[in-house]
Amino acid sequence: MTAALVGIGSIAWGRSPSEAIRVPSAPSQQLLDTLEREFPDQAGGRVTAVFSNPNGALSDPTARQAVHETVRAIAALPGVRSVLDPTGPAAALFTSSDGTTAWAPVVYRQGAFEIPRTSLDDLVRTGRIAERAGLQVGFGGQPIERPDPTATHTGEIIGLVVALVVLWAALRTLGAALLPLVVAGTTVGFGFAITRLVGSITDVNVATQSLCSMVGLAVGIDYSMLIVSRFQAGLAAGLDPHTALRVTRRTAGRATAFAGATVGVSRLGLVIIAIPAMAVLAGTVSLTVLIAVAASVTLLPALLVLAGPVLDAAPFPGRRRRSVARSASGSPRAPSTRWAAAVCRHPVVATGAGIVTLALLAVPTASLHTAFPDAHHRPVGDTARTAFDLMTDAFGVGANAPLIVAIPSADPTRVADAQRWLARLDGVIAVSPALTNRSGDLHLVQVQPVDGPEAIGTADLVRRIRSESTRGVGTPLEVTGATAFYVDLDEALRGRLGWFIATVLVLSLVVLTAVFRAPLVAVKAALLNAAGIAASYGVVVAVFQWGWLRQLVGIEAPLPVASPLPVMLFAVLFGLSMDYEVFILSRVREAWDRTHDNTRAVIDGLAGSARVVTAAATIMFGVFAGFTTADVIEIKMVGFGLAVAVLLDATVIRQVLVPATMTLLGRRNWWIPRWLDRALPHLDIDGSDGPPPPSDVGALDASANPARDLADATVV
Repeated sequence: MTAALVGIGSIAWGRSPSEAIRVPSAPSQQLLDTLEREFPDQAGGRVTAVFSNPNGALSDPTARQAVHETVRAIAALPGVRSVLDPTGPAAALFTSSDGTTAWAPVVYRQGAFEIPRTSLDDLVRTGRIAERAGLQVGFGGQPIERPDPTATHTGEIIGLVVALVVLWAALRTLGAALLPLVVAGTTVGFGFAITRLVGSITDVNVATQSLCSMVGLAVGIDYSMLIVSRFQAGLAAGLDPHTALRVTRRTAGRATAFAGATVGVSRLGLVIIAIPAMAVLAGTVSLTVLIAVAASVTLLPALLVLAGPVLDAAPFPGRRRRSVARSASGSPRAPSTRWAAAVCRHPVVATGAGIVTLALLAVPTASLHTAFPDAHHRPVGDTARTAFDLMTDAFGVGANAPLIVAIPSADPTRVADAQRWLARLDGVIAVSPALTNRSGDLHLVQVQPVDGPEAIGTADLVRRIRSESTRGVGTPLEVTGATAFYVDLDEALRGRLGWFIATVLVLSLVVLTAVFRAPLVAVKAALLNAAGIAASYGVVVAVFQWGWLRQLVGIEAPLPVASPLPVMLFAVLFGLSMDYEVFILSRVREAWDRTHDNTRAVIDGLAGSARVVTAAATIMFGVFAGFTTADVIEIKMVGFGLAVAVLLDATVIRQVLVPATMTLLGRRNWWIPRWLDRALPHLDIDGSDGPPPPSDVGALDASANPARDLADATVV
């Protein structure tokens, strides 16, 4: 019923996400809003059409005619406000010195992110006219270069295939393997519907929908896999489906709810970034996590009772079913148990090795340079890459990073002085003639920098124009345009990153301490998660920015790290890491409450949760690694960073540092000051405060070997 209501509401009142992103506090955004009022004819999205004749000059009659016909075809397209013929009267401003290359500015009526992709496809097709005459043609600019929202679909398909295989292997039956996918699919569907509903109230960026899909798939599978495996353990222990479900909901169900709370906290920290699109993203993704929790504790239990007999069937045709209880991860002979015991026997060595590994991988993070990668990193043959390369060869790389500078003055002398001052600045190649508004008190010039869009020198030039213009010209000059906007967005993200990380760490410490009554464990968990993310940053810098082993991810040359990546990586990875932390600590806490033997609790907890954490991490690694196949460099970078971080988290952190540090802390793991114990709410995550379990479960809890009771017989 709920699904039907949300779906109907989404169809009736929902609105598709936008590809635009606004930063109201950014100077470039404020100036752009002003220019839309003062220069309405120039306010639309801009595309650059580039023509090059590899066999001679564009003044050749055949080449010239091909350019004319292409320009006329562009002008006839719906939505195009104006296009200038680069071989006409203003040819000197738009043609290279050797006469072989020219560019035509195309201005649309809609904004850069509002132009339909079908309209851009029609624009690109007009280039065939000039191509048939032997010319090279490319189309560039912000509208063309914006990421394609469908670019993640290949990664999602790969992730689903990997998920099914891993779930089947981990849960041992096809029926059990399909249940987490049903929950994940439900979560993603609800997430899409909610995204559309939120879009009817405020602007929702298309990246929000992609992240909702990614997070919904991740947590939906993680949470439901934990619950299904616990339910299977109850069946294997001889419980009827209803009794096994009650025990599962009191243990794995509560762990799932608290895991969802920690994930929600990490996403809500995005509000600190102070960018409206980020705040909307935070709220929408947090709602998606709540949907995953709700589906796991309502829809999934109903499916479990209905599918109870199927979940204990033979895993593969022709193979005999082994007892789940005998093959549980908690068995003393299981690899996970032997590994946990080995780490606990040598905690100092394990801790040292883990810390050194993460520290070495994190070293490149110190040289992190964020920016928005330019079109040169697109695949060869992509129209934006072609336009970028042609402009670079003919006019210099700075031609791809034009800066629009506003001169607020009605005095022609002051305007001329400002143009000369701009031309004398280091890092400037050329300044265009001024364009004046109707009232004559605001002028626009285009400045071509020496460096390209992603270069540090271009960002420095933007800051220098703003900070030195009052002294140099006598009036403040503002800068806008796509390049200046990305510089401002990069600074906004970097400037708030520290506050965002601190907020997430503090909030997660509060949640973990309240859940486990163990402040030292909470501090350790937060620090280890942050260290793992720093190490993943380092690997991303080494591969993409330094260019080490870049062929593995299909990039031609080193490039800066995409500006949103540090924030997005931290938000997604901290939440997933806390998921795994809650899964492991809930099992360790159960064993500690039973035995009060810290080493035994660590071994049992790690062994009992090893399979679910390993399986979940394998699935997520497959999903994220699939994104590296995308042609869009930002998506490729995000997928690689997430895959590396999940790999480090599931190996170095969960399998080495967590058991080693908990062994070193000993009974201090569970120490809590009395005043803090009284101040914090008592949250029952393992069901110990609930009613006593049924008699058959109680018999299992009283068994001589805790590793073989219900809690530790779980197939996880």
